[in-house]
Amino acid sequence: MASSVRDFPTIKAIRSFIIGGVGSGGDYHNVKGGHWLIDSDISTPCSIWDQYKKSRTSWGINVLGSFLIEIEATDGTVGIATGFGGPPACWLIHQHFERFLIGADPRNTNLLFEQMYRASMFYGRKGLPVAIISVIDLALWDLLGKLRNEPVYKLIGGAARERLDFYCTGPEPMAAKSMGFWGAKVPLPYCPADGHVGLRKNVEFLRKHRESVGPDFPIMVDCYMSLNVSYTIEIADKCKDLDINWWEECLSPDDTDGFAQIKRAHPTLKFTTGEHEYSRYGFRKLIEGRNLDIIQPDVMWLGGLTELLKVSAMAAAYDIPVVPHASGPYSYHFVISQPNTPFQEYLANSPDGKSVLPVFGDLFLDEPIPTKGYLTTADLDKPGFGLTLNPVAKAKLIPSSYLLNPPPVAALKPAEAASKEKEQTGLVEKLTEGVKGMNAI
Repeated sequence: MASSVRDFPTIKAIRSFIIGGVGSGGDYHNVKGGHWLIDSDISTPCSIWDQYKKSRTSWGINVLGSFLIEIEATDGTVGIATGFGGPPACWLIHQHFERFLIGADPRNTNLLFEQMYRASMFYGRKGLPVAIISVIDLALWDLLGKLRNEPVYKLIGGAARERLDFYCTGPEPMAAKSMGFWGAKVPLPYCPADGHVGLRKNVEFLRKHRESVGPDFPIMVDCYMSLNVSYTIEIADKCKDLDINWWEECLSPDDTDGFAQIKRAHPTLKFTTGEHEYSRYGFRKLIEGRNLDIIQPDVMWLGGLTELLKVSAMAAAYDIPVVPHASGPYSYHFVISQPNTPFQEYLANSPDGKSVLPVFGDLFLDEPIPTKGYLTTADLDKPGFGLTLNPVAKAKLIPSSYLLNPPPVAALKPAEAASKEKEQTGLVEKLTEGVKGMNAI
């Protein structure tokens, strides 16, 4: 008797939610004032202007906010994922990308990515549209894991190792060392516009941290796209005695030739980048040049897990390690399953960066977080990405339908119509302003 393949559920519904308030969801930088991520001295592309140096929120790093997507299958199973993008993300999901998803087989992750990517190429390719596709893709993988009752890492090759080791990105390397992480990455405080004084202060800053942790604890430096070629070459030279493990994202993501210049100047030092690059096409140039020692894609931004697997395979052919930028459990499942992913970043989410808290705040009840600097496969052995929505956080979820399809306004009597006309026509704008206000709380 011929065996038959069982029918597999298809996608029945897509729902999206804006996550109100701060401290929950996939926008790492949408946190309360005073948090080290936004209100400490960090060199950024906007640090060349004095009015935008004090806080990263001053130039809008948290302007989009977080959102959540649910993808429901015909059997009632729901896959979920979070990311950054706020109201614009929800609009694109329902006005553009949903058409490719409803009725589709969720196993067709390659097909669905290609359709969404190619259909948005005329306005996308990089940035927010691809980041939105990324979150859709992660929700698809979460749905597949739940439908098959397996963790995502089991669907993409299984465990390449039993233990996942972490370094910590935060303001205090000594705190990272005491929490059990194998190394620490610190943000550089000053940019080239701060001149020779700023350069000297940067070197002193890094020297202070080297002295605090001793000679054997690795220190990495995050430059957040804020330097140029000549400054990078100079500061790397002045810090050679500090044994910096790597210099990260020194240049604009588009300055591919610049990375070749700094690598020629310092062939024995390590340079990394990639968190603000998108798709396999963007990473192709970074990988083929062989000027980077590690690439650091963000799975919530570059195109999701589907595209990250392609980028990782490309990098493996050049023996370049892939160490994803942050992204919590979405990165953990990827890293523990691949042979060229030696460790993972933990982005310190506590206000002072001195304790280990969930990357996505209180959005989920059971987000795995590293203990003593590591996780094991046992910590990830739940269906999908293993994340359960926190009932408390559900109160922060604003259905995107309130923005996309605002509730109708009751009919008015003719005498009232003229005086109320402005109020009626401004309904959507008020709703939008309300969402923005919640994100600013």
